[in-house]
Formats: sequence, C-alpha cells, structure tokens
Amino acid sequence: MKIWKNVIAAALIPNLIMAQEKIKFITLDPGHFHAALVQKSMYPVVDNTVHVYAEQGNDLKWHLDRINGYNTRAAEPTRWKEEIYTGKDFFQKMISEKKGNVVVLAGNNRLKTSYINESVKNGLNVFADKPMVIDDAGFNLLKSAFVTAQKNHVQIYDIMTERYEITTMLQRAFSMVPDVFGTLEKGTTDDPAVTKESVHHFYKYVSGSVLTRPAWFFDVKQEGEGIVDVTTHLVDLVQWECFPEKIINYTKDIKMIQSKSWATKLTPDEFKLVTKETTIPAYLKSIQDKEGNLDVLSNGAFTYQINGLFAKVSVIWNYKAPEGTGDTHYSLMRGTNASLIIRQGEEQKFKPTLYIEPRKIDGITAINIEKAVAEINKKFPGISVIKNDKGWEVIIPEKYKEVHETHFARVTEKYLDYLQNKNMPAWEVPNMLAKYYTTTLARKFAKQQK
Repeated sequence: MKIWKNVIAAALIPNLIMAQEKIKFITLDPGHFHAALVQKSMYPVVDNTVHVYAEQGNDLKWHLDRINGYNTRAAEPTRWKEEIYTGKDFFQKMISEKKGNVVVLAGNNRLKTSYINESVKNGLNVFADKPMVIDDAGFNLLKSAFVTAQKNHVQIYDIMTERYEITTMLQRAFSMVPDVFGTLEKGTTDDPAVTKESVHHFYKYVSGSVLTRPAWFFDVKQEGEGIVDVTTHLVDLVQWECFPEKIINYTKDIKMIQSKSWATKLTPDEFKLVTKETTIPAYLKSIQDKEGNLDVLSNGAFTYQINGLFAKVSVIWNYKAPEGTGDTHYSLMRGTNASLIIRQGEEQKFKPTLYIEPRKIDGITAINIEKAVAEINKKFPGISVIKNDKGWEVIIPEKYKEVHETHFARVTEKYLDYLQNKNMPAWEVPNMLAKYYTTTLARKFAKQQK
C-alpha cells in the first residue's frame, strides 16, 4: 500500500525548525487537563509565550487556572505567559496568524483529527494527546494528514506518556535479555502471550486538586468510546515492548480476533459532582436510563494478533477509586524462560511493581538474572532484585518513581529533540498508524459482535 510507504518517509523528512530557532507552542482548544500538563515544566528550547486559541468557557478557564497554578507554586514555579484569543473563529485565526510552530492539542476529540489535518496543511507541527482518532473516518483522515505532513516537512506526534513509567521501561529491558526472558511466546486467543489492563476513575486528583471533568467527556461522540481512548496507550506499549524499533505494517501485521465494550453507570449526583454542572446536557439524554443514571460506554477489551503474537488489552472506568488508591495497571509478557509481570494491587500497596517469574528456578537462573541486573544497571543504576516464592521482585530506587504528571515533561522533551535534531525514528509514524488502526478496528468489531 503506497500510503504506508509514504508515511515511513515522513519521519525522515527534515523539519523546518532549525536547532537555533526557538520552538513556540500554540495551545488549541484545550478541553483536557493534559494540555496544561505539557506546561507543568519549562523547556530551554521553548519560548515562554504561548498563544492560546479557544472559545470562552469553562474548558479555557480551567486550563488557564492550571497554568497559573504552575506559575505561582512555591517549588520551581514556571514562567509561562499566555496570550489568549477567544473569538468563535479561533481556529481560522490561529491558522492565519501562525504565531507559533507547534500546535498542542488536548481536548474534545470530535474535531481533533480535523485540527491535526488542517494544522499540517498550513505548515504547523502537531503535538497531540491521545486519542488522535476515535472512529474509522478519523483514521482515514489521519492517514492523509501524515502524507500532508511529509510534503510540508512538519511532524505529527502523540503523547505516549506510559513509555516513561519505570516499571514498563524495565519490563521492556528484561524482555530483551534472552538468558532471562527467552523469546516472546505467541500465545493463543484464550491465553494471550501479552496482556495489558488499565483501571481508571472519573473522580480523581490532578496536581493536588480534584479534577473537574467537562460534561462532554461523558459523551462518546465527543470524547470517544473507552475502547479507542485509554487503550491507545496499551496498544502502543504492546508495539513498543514486543517489537522494539520495528516497523508495524497495519495492512498485513494486525488481525482482530474478538472485541467487546460495555458501560459504566453514573448517578446524576456523581455526574454533577465531577463536572460541577447543575443540569445534565441535552446531548447526554440519550444515554440516561429511567432513573436518570448515565450509561457511559467507557469500557472495552479486545484480543488481536500483531505479527502473529496474541495480545489482549482492556480498560475499565470506575467512578472513584477506594481511599488510598488510584488508577492501576497490570501488564504480562510471557517468554519461553520467564514471565515479566507488573502488578499494582493491594499487596503492592497500589504501587506498580515488576516481577520476574521463571518457569524454572535454579542456580543457573539466579546467575542469569544477576548478570541481567548488572547489565541493566548501566542504564538504570541502583536497580536490584529480591527473591520471593515465585521468582524475583525488581527493586527500583525512589529516584526513578516519577508520578504520571511528570511523564508529560519526558515525552515533550523527546518530541522537542525530534523537532530540533530531525531524528524521529523511521518506525514512529507507521506505528502510530498501526496503533490507531488497531483501536478503531476493535471499535468496529465490538459493534459487530453486539
């Protein structure tokens, strides 16, 4: 397929941003708190003036409040200066003025793909929160956007924060040590070789405060169904861990096996508490039951094959986490010698913890793990292991245990490096397409199987 060959080259085309030029952010229609998290840190190569284009309303207000909070905090305050335009023609105004060179997108997903497409058409780079697409039409438009980006020498990149979680990085590192992990098994439909599960909550704390969700977040026509939202991260990790630096060709390497989606029920009071709305908007009436509860199609699970490997991903949204807990992650990679498992349950005090569980525990296994730890210490000094009844627990120094919010700085720094040094790997663009092909295909299967 020609388009796939074209998008591989997109990552190699020189970018217009030169190393000596300041990068200037444009924040477009910031409806999601991830837009602000990009600015929780300062970056030497980024101009501290950010041009914001959006309609007046709560989404913009909450965004600016968060930026102001970062600017006025006691520890390491930021120095962002927000220049704001709030006319109804905000998008056209952004395009005509071009006061920056990188469009930061994190908000209502209904228009996100068209924002991406029009931005690159007009010579602007795009740094977008997930998901970049929520349906088939969006995926087809994204394909076109990558071709346009190649022609205009600009880059599109999505914010894959989970690659910077230390347990995930170490799971990937140990999986690349044959003497410990062996080779990745293929698995079956009923027993996949790779499983990734994520549990999220509508009511949560961000930057020390209870997060206010916009009402549209609960409308899957605007936010996207759960099966195409958080699963973006999980599919990305399957590709990134199982096939490091390998190009995934979605036209032949992906096969959907089974898929399903289901709703989370919110009471009217829960909805009003988390959104601070006094009434339920008309566009949500269609998902209300007789008691007025909202059935939000926020959960999804699917099993698929990627390069012959059977993988399963699932996402669950609850209203609120039990006291002292939060969002959780489970990840299994099964090799011929050992399984690598990230658990985050009560036993782990709800902190992600990596385990190595060999099929056979003997002196040779212990020696191989000791050698692997020594090698991994060259990149991650201080990593160690302790023995347990199933194998070994990986002990990670506190200095590596960054909160999720900090990961936004890490992925932003990576993207800035790509922009300045024109060194985006050849696999990034085709694998973004493979990722969104997978999630939108899962959505289609879920609807068919219902």
